[in-house]
Amino acid sequence: MALATTQAIWRSGGGDQTRTALNGTASLHLPFYIANSSATANIVNSSANSQALILPAGAVITNITVTNTTTGGNSTINIGFTPLVTVGPGQPTTLGINVPAAFVNNGNVAARTVFNISSATAGSSMSNVANATNLIVLTAAVGAAGATGVPLTGYITYYAFDPIYGVQNV
Repeated sequence: MALATTQAIWRSGGGDQTRTALNGTASLHLPFYIANSSATANIVNSSANSQALILPAGAVITNITVTNTTTGGNSTINIGFTPLVTVGPGQPTTLGINVPAAFVNNGNVAARTVFNISSATAGSSMSNVANATNLIVLTAAVGAAGATGVPLTGYITYYAFDPIYGVQNV
């Protein structure tokens, strides 16, 4: 199967040839891996690819799905982000201030689960624009003190915020 990559925000008017309907923004899904849920670290792409999970400015995470179960009754995690500042060719990338529980705050990962806006442990950035101007690198840290550290896998569901709110731009 062919692969294609774009730097655009994916939007669709659903085939409306009259250009009357507002465009919806497409959801994207990105796999993740956390080697040890009790260690503070960047979240990476997979156990075989240690590239940090970096999302675009304007990213809105709507779900974090944990697809494997853990062992131990006290497996909790915080998932947040750190903004990346001055990113680009020839720029000295610097880190902004970490928001450690922006998406998940002390979430129980002792079973397969989906964290979203209706989760009791949803962070304040869940389903909101995380950072409007900077790329963000996703981070993980232990939730409750004494939580059991385990590897976690799953996927992040997000979309890039549409700055013109679905209005036609051509």
